[in-house]
Amino acid sequence: MTTPCIICVAITGSLPTKAHNPAVPISVSEQIESTQEAFEAGASIVHAHVRNPDETPSSDPDKFAALKEGVEKHCPGMIIQFSTGGRSGAGQARGAMLRLRPDMASLSVGSNNFPTRVYENPPDLVDWLAAQMLAHGVTPEIEAFDLSHILKAHQMWQAGQIAARPYVQFVMGVKNAMPVDRAVFDFYIQTVQRLFGPDAPWCAAGIGAQQIALNEWAVAAGGHARTGLEDNLRLDRNSLAPSNAALVRRVVEICARNARPVASWQEARALLGLRAGANTPALQPV
Repeated sequence: MTTPCIICVAITGSLPTKAHNPAVPISVSEQIESTQEAFEAGASIVHAHVRNPDETPSSDPDKFAALKEGVEKHCPGMIIQFSTGGRSGAGQARGAMLRLRPDMASLSVGSNNFPTRVYENPPDLVDWLAAQMLAHGVTPEIEAFDLSHILKAHQMWQAGQIAARPYVQFVMGVKNAMPVDRAVFDFYIQTVQRLFGPDAPWCAAGIGAQQIALNEWAVAAGGHARTGLEDNLRLDRNSLAPSNAALVRRVVEICARNARPVASWQEARALLGLRAGANTPALQPV
């Protein structure tokens, strides 16, 4: 049986603005509308940052709460994943929204270079974020910018800092971090399967023009795919993406070419071992 492909849509991020692409959703109401369109197009996970009115990144729990409420209302069953990334706040402010108990949250378990700075994830902060996720029943998605991050996730799982088998996302194409390299990508898969089991789910995200390459590689290799305006603003060299939904539909087309069904929210929750979402019926086995 072919495993359905989970599509994650990263709707906003911390950096893109409307000056880069007018379709980037900034306000909570815009984010809810964009998420609903992406959900209807085939996305079953929304990866969410929040912004201030001036488009700068925010870690305000009230904004996250409003976004969560809206997504639960308009996209029942969709998996809500909050970002704890470092551009939105400093120190423990990065995890202040975890008490809202989203289904998932991103967890970067190590530091690495970014285009103009170091993305700092010191061990004490990583341990604190992981502990908060455990305390509030939030499933982490490990954002692996480097091979060492996959190994660190395994170490944390073995130590009980991560409750369930980690769900790892390979992030490739960030300037000064791991480039898009097929041999490295294949070794990432081998490492996940060696450490977490041959059936361990994993995901991949490519940045900018490399988004489609990682989408194609992940779908063809049996993994799951991330798309969205956070990572890439264009459909091609000459065209801005008109919406998050348009980028989701592109992944749906890749799935069709590879004979991979697109996961429903029910299938995605079952594959990731998540509880039933708000305003949704109990899950049935897939």
